[in-house]
Amino acid sequence: MSTSRQRRTACRPQAVEAAAPFLLFAFTVGGVLVTHAVISEPPALWPGLALSAVACAALRRRRTHPLQVLALTLLCTMAQGILGYLLTPLLMGALLVAQYATSVSVPRRTSWNSALTAAAGMVVSGLFLPSFRDSLILAVINPAAWVLLSAAFGAYVRVRREYAAARAEHADRRREEETRHRVVQERMRIARELHDVVAHHLTLADAQAGTAAHLARTDPGQALDIIGRLPQTTAAALRELKATVGLLRQDTDPADDLAPAPGLGRLPALVEACAAAGLDVTVTVVGQPRRLTPVLDLTAYRIIQEALTNVTKHAATRTAGVRLSYTPHFLTLTVSNDTVGAPTAAPGFGLLTMRERATAADGTFHAGHRPRGGFEVACTLPLNTHEDTRHGSHDESTAT
Repeated sequence: MSTSRQRRTACRPQAVEAAAPFLLFAFTVGGVLVTHAVISEPPALWPGLALSAVACAALRRRRTHPLQVLALTLLCTMAQGILGYLLTPLLMGALLVAQYATSVSVPRRTSWNSALTAAAGMVVSGLFLPSFRDSLILAVINPAAWVLLSAAFGAYVRVRREYAAARAEHADRRREEETRHRVVQERMRIARELHDVVAHHLTLADAQAGTAAHLARTDPGQALDIIGRLPQTTAAALRELKATVGLLRQDTDPADDLAPAPGLGRLPALVEACAAAGLDVTVTVVGQPRRLTPVLDLTAYRIIQEALTNVTKHAATRTAGVRLSYTPHFLTLTVSNDTVGAPTAAPGFGLLTMRERATAADGTFHAGHRPRGGFEVACTLPLNTHEDTRHGSHDESTAT
């Protein structure tokens, strides 16, 4: 069937449904005429035509009452065989269609029971054919085989439809699970951002206030200078907090005032903020710096920020080292503290969020005590080979 004919058939399902019994009746009439052509003493013509008309008319209810229609068409076909008509596929057309409709719509066991019953009926009626009693194939085996073949084809179509329905249901469940997974991942990402922003800036503000209180009597000028930097720390916290919470805005809310995500370009400001809190940070860059993607740039910055925050909160020393090592395919971040027994990170959400960020970027993460003392956080992030590199020679530089 051509594509245009298929399209016309799909557009007129009621017309096709109404025309099908008439077309099938024409085939059964052909089966009746075949009997008159091959048998020397054929039975009367009108009983075969009447039984064919009844069987074809019953097919209009094959979708709503498949078993009843199958039973009626089986009785009509058996009557034709008992009357002496040759049971050819043309004459059995109504029965074969009814058997196919039954196999498609009813459960598997009921379908095969009905098929075996119909095949047995064909065997019984074939035994009454007077002109073909010497041919077991034409009288018995051939009609029963056609019934079983129609049942098998209907069962195959039913299985294909069930499989397609199961696949569609599985696809729907998978889409729902993926949607829930994306929602959970987005919540976790926002939670990490909030944790990093609040923990870092509040830790720096607390360290600055403590340092100012300690120096208030011995060095009032330096204490006032530290107190003067506190508004900058809190203002930075508010800006980043506003940008992070802005991710929760609805699509209709304007987002023009949201600040861009931080990256390694803000590392000097981070070092300066740590210095205001009394933490001396040394940054070492090895290799040729690469231009990072926004996600990778944010991941690297947040890991360094969280590690330095943990140094400020938990380390006994007031110094820390940050090392950025660039290779053609990887960026390795190392934040270390050389004081024996002074951890760079303590149990809590800090190590967990850093590990999650590294894993989300397909990187590796390690944190633990070093053999020579102190604590170290190391993270390796993969770089894209097509990223643009920054021009200039940057083999090794040190900034404080």
